[in-house]
Amino acid sequence: MPMKPVVVLIGRPNVGKSTLFNRLCGARRALVADVPGLTRDRQYAAGILGDRPYLVVDTGGLSGWSEVTTRATSQSAIEGLMREHVQRALREADAIIFLVDGREGLSSVDREIAEALRRQPAPTWLAVNKTEGTDPQLATIEFHELGLGRAAAISAKRGDGVDDLMQQVLAGLPRVDEISEAADAPLIAIAGRPNVGKSTLVNALLGEDRVLVSDQPGTTRDSVYINLQRAGRKYVLIDTAGLRRRARAAGIVEKYSVIKTLQAIDAANVVILVLDALAGITEQDAMLAGFVLERGRSVVMAVNKWDALDRAQQQRVRGELERKMAFLRFARSHFISAKNCTGTASLFRSVDRAFASARRTLATPKLNRTLQRAVQASAPPRARGGPVRLKYAHQGGKSPPLVVIHGTRVAAVSASYRRYLASTIRADFHLEGTPVRIELRSGDNPFSGPQGGSRADKRRRRTRRAAAGA
Repeated sequence: MPMKPVVVLIGRPNVGKSTLFNRLCGARRALVADVPGLTRDRQYAAGILGDRPYLVVDTGGLSGWSEVTTRATSQSAIEGLMREHVQRALREADAIIFLVDGREGLSSVDREIAEALRRQPAPTWLAVNKTEGTDPQLATIEFHELGLGRAAAISAKRGDGVDDLMQQVLAGLPRVDEISEAADAPLIAIAGRPNVGKSTLVNALLGEDRVLVSDQPGTTRDSVYINLQRAGRKYVLIDTAGLRRRARAAGIVEKYSVIKTLQAIDAANVVILVLDALAGITEQDAMLAGFVLERGRSVVMAVNKWDALDRAQQQRVRGELERKMAFLRFARSHFISAKNCTGTASLFRSVDRAFASARRTLATPKLNRTLQRAVQASAPPRARGGPVRLKYAHQGGKSPPLVVIHGTRVAAVSASYRRYLASTIRADFHLEGTPVRIELRSGDNPFSGPQGGSRADKRRRRTRRAAAGA
């Protein structure tokens, strides 16, 4: 099957690559702010122009193409990793868009990058960004010396000239039909505190170094979406920035990273919550887990760096996990080493089960039998006006499963009894890795009228009417 052509965006920092990326893929997928070096990993997204689908890749800003200084600093190491990722993206490219800044004009870094791009096999298109309100010819004239052909004047922010540019880029690429993505491909967010091994785990699951890995906390600043196919099934992994305590989230970049991480969790179907076995289970881990639960996302827990602990330490961490994450007992825990790729293969089985459980249809007759058994085993506490009666249950939604229970004096039902009902339903329906929400409503069974009820109820009423007519 022909593949969508890959269009790679490249340029120095703060020229508007992420803004153009967001416009091309029709969503705010990349961080955008007036801060140089905001994008570090390469991001992939699907774009379409008319009937022409393509993949667009956002890359980190280059401060040059020559070798990074060899002095031992964390910043130089990250710059080297960034350039390596840009070079990998260029090897995958069918076309390259070299973005420059029309307001700042031509720079020595632009010349250095252009010289390297002239040696690339993929065709390169020069786009002069931030030209809104200026004469296109005057805005582009000085960039002709780069030797990359005629420059296109665009505004990534407003969209001026972007469609014309993409028409030229796609005109020379193979035409393919739009390939509809599988509707049941789960979005899996890899979330956790900084430096717990999230990006290492993503690379282990992919089998390649797709995202930056460094022992410096905060290397990942954005949420990176990565397509993956495994055992014939499609997944989308979301590598997220590590969440710090709010007091430590200093600066605009940190604050944007927190927002993007929370948005990624909100968008995901399943969250793999990565915990650091060496650091133990912290208050910040519990707070993040609470947010995941509040958003109703399915959860799989991955306790990383497990191989670095002795048996006594492992026992201590298991105890902490049981105490501090008691509200996530429905989630399966995996004890892994992302660095050594041990224990990671079974994560997908738990993800599949959690994803399927969240979308399960809960049959009404079985729900009511479960409700009756739960009440008989442990009745809800009495209210002031009399006993609480839970009469009828039915499913009100999915992802996560929502069970609506009708009864009398339901306002008196405590949160702990709701949790008891949810765990009973989860056990009876063999749901794994997903929360179950309980909604209590006052009043009689709305399906008990002449036209309501389950199929079995309707059949019984028809039988009685037939018998009465005979």
